Amino acid sequence: MQPPPAFRSFVALGDSFTEGMSDLLPDGSYRGWADLLAARLAELEPEFRYANLAVRGKLIGQIAADQIAPAAAMRADLVTLVGGLNDVLRPGCDTARVCALLEESVATLAPACGTLVLMRSPGRRGPVLERYRARMEQLFDFIEGLGDRYGAVVVDLFASEALGDPRMWADDRLHLTAEGHRRVAEAVWQRLGLPAESDWNVPLPPSAPRSWPARRVADLRFARTHLLPWIGRRLTGRSSGDGRAPKRPELAPVAAVAAPRRGAGNSATSPGGTSRPEAGGVPAACNEQKGAAPSQPGAPQP
Repeated sequence: MQPPPAFRSFVALGDSFTEGMSDLLPDGSYRGWADLLAARLAELEPEFRYANLAVRGKLIGQIAADQIAPAAAMRADLVTLVGGLNDVLRPGCDTARVCALLEESVATLAPACGTLVLMRSPGRRGPVLERYRARMEQLFDFIEGLGDRYGAVVVDLFASEALGDPRMWADDRLHLTAEGHRRVAEAVWQRLGLPAESDWNVPLPPSAPRSWPARRVADLRFARTHLLPWIGRRLTGRSSGDGRAPKRPELAPVAAVAAPRRGAGNSATSPGGTSRPEAGGVPAACNEQKGAAPSQPGAPQP
């Protein structure tokens, strides 16, 4: 067996999932799986550098236009690209165009980096996920094909029962908790051929179901805090990523990242990292800002 390659530079591309929502730090910034992975890679290489060009709310056309060329120019040892799901979950999505833009992006990145990583993104279990499952699986099947054609590594998070657990998702029902991001970082780490530190796919311990009144209170809180603001942005044509710059636009050394590495079987954590039960209620489809019509709670795009 060949040893895993040495990674001296890493560029992360995408949207809110890769930006790190909702792994919230005390200073109000987001950490997320890419930052956690970078911190671990930096421990192996003293000269390691990291850039993260991901911006919340971006569609694949925006990722292709704004992130791909700068990333290719960096000639990094490792590049991750996660995008397209925001598009697929929008009404009237042109899936063929989404796939074409993804392939153009991969064709540009693959020869310009050492290792390219693509993902089948995780999904929060529930009715909204089932509503869009066919489109999502079409996208993910295409991503599998891209991996075959361009020699990219594909990390399958969509098949994970553990990451589909609603307790792995933040109160906005769109983004992973700190524990969810920790598990994604571990999944990518292992897929790169690096030694496992924990079982990222181990299920959470069983929990008692929440009462009907408690679920309804959580639904109302979700609608007031997350759903209604999303509707306002949709009606005015705004996105949470408008005017927002990437958090790490250039390759640079990695400062220490607080990343407690827990073993298997830990409970889900809140965005701030403390253990808590997940708010119940109507589930969202997946971890990214959704563009689906708000006919059901849990489908907003920030």
